[in-house]
Amino acid sequence: MEPIMHQVWPRVFQRLHRTLILPKRNHSGCAEHTAVPASTHSRHIRPTLLVSRLYQPSNLRDVGQDTRLQGEMTCKSQRLMLQAGLIHPSNPGCYYYLPATVRSMEKLVRVIDQEMQGIGGQKLDMPSLCTADLWKTSERWDLMGKELLRLKDRHGVDYCLGPTHEEAVTTLVAHQANLSYRHFPLLLYQITRKFRDEPKPKFGLLRGREFYMKDMYSFDVSEEAAYQTYESVCQAYTRLFARLGLHCVQVQADTGNIGGKLSHEFQLPADIGEDRLLLCGNCPFSANVETLSSDRTDCPQCKTGTLVESKGIEVGHTFYLGKKYSKVFNATFTNAQNKLSIAEMGCYGLGVTRILAAAIEVMSTEEEIRWPGLLAPYQVCVLPPKKGSKMDEVAVLAEDLVHILGEALPRLRGEVVLDDRTHMTIGKRLKDASRLGYPYVIVVGQSASEETPRFEVICQRTGETMFLSRDGLLDLLGGVEIV
Repeated sequence: MEPIMHQVWPRVFQRLHRTLILPKRNHSGCAEHTAVPASTHSRHIRPTLLVSRLYQPSNLRDVGQDTRLQGEMTCKSQRLMLQAGLIHPSNPGCYYYLPATVRSMEKLVRVIDQEMQGIGGQKLDMPSLCTADLWKTSERWDLMGKELLRLKDRHGVDYCLGPTHEEAVTTLVAHQANLSYRHFPLLLYQITRKFRDEPKPKFGLLRGREFYMKDMYSFDVSEEAAYQTYESVCQAYTRLFARLGLHCVQVQADTGNIGGKLSHEFQLPADIGEDRLLLCGNCPFSANVETLSSDRTDCPQCKTGTLVESKGIEVGHTFYLGKKYSKVFNATFTNAQNKLSIAEMGCYGLGVTRILAAAIEVMSTEEEIRWPGLLAPYQVCVLPPKKGSKMDEVAVLAEDLVHILGEALPRLRGEVVLDDRTHMTIGKRLKDASRLGYPYVIVVGQSASEETPRFEVICQRTGETMFLSRDGLLDLLGGVEIV
């Protein structure tokens, strides 16, 4: 890092003093110097991300004064995401995901891809429009009831918009005639939109009718191998949530209408959670109350611990399915004895948009969003002084700082935004930055133009304010993990 600092900073500040301060003549013939606007001198270098040009955050809404939304504000994450312009309501249970949210979601998808592919997962994409014949074959067309969003095409054929894809993926594998035991374990997953006809959508992205989910399906040669795959996926989920800084609890769960022999939920403890959990204070045992007698207080695992009830938000769910679907759809393979055998299956879901909202729910304050570090839409926001203040000449240093960070720390390119709304006070823009949850906010003041420049840096996660030299700033941001 040290050689880069000494190479980049002197060169940049030389350019500032030699190139950006241009002479002009006053009425007495003496030379004056005028700073060229940042947008003029830097276009040939690299476009700067400007807050005023981002489609959403420049005019944060006071949802409390929006009478259309007051009755819908049922949880913190919903209110904060609406206030920050991260989502916009479309119809009940459906939202527009605005650009910053899409950036965050794409980062989450990259983390999920890393973990799923790390255990052998292969990504594919299956149709959302599913024929009723598949669901009738598995006998879930009637079992799912009104939760299925059903429709007919112009020929009168019944379809549904897939809430999950056990039938579809098993049919896909069943059509592969040459599968052998050497192809297993086979783990196929997708990250796509799902649809469920929720009777009462609520809590913003926590319970909607249209949402993004990661669903993976495993195929194994034996029950023993299937349990090993199941455990591998559960471990990958645990790693994923640990990387996000989220404390998730893996709890024993009911198999529900998906079916199978074994099921676990990954629950994020939260008061707004709709699931009731029983946790043992003496051993790792935990369960959804649905799987135990509601009045039970003793732990069935250690026999000595007391079960304590809490609430949680379900952000992941795993199922060992056995042959429930593979037998119905004839998903077979050739085993080591060269005979046809029916595959053992598992399925594993992660609520992608639900994880985003749940993270905001448990990490944020009542007034300010706090993102998991890996998922923040942008990592750094740079604030120049207010236009017309005594520090106008410092404003050009703010945009140059954005380019400096990109040159010295290439991983931060595209992660640093400049709040160019200089008609607003620093205080107002600091408040906006806090509500939007940039992990780091850098205020470029008069001290940035001194011989030894210093910058005010606010760490949103801890609330700490630091005054750092240019080298200290690069050291700090050099440790930021980007996915």
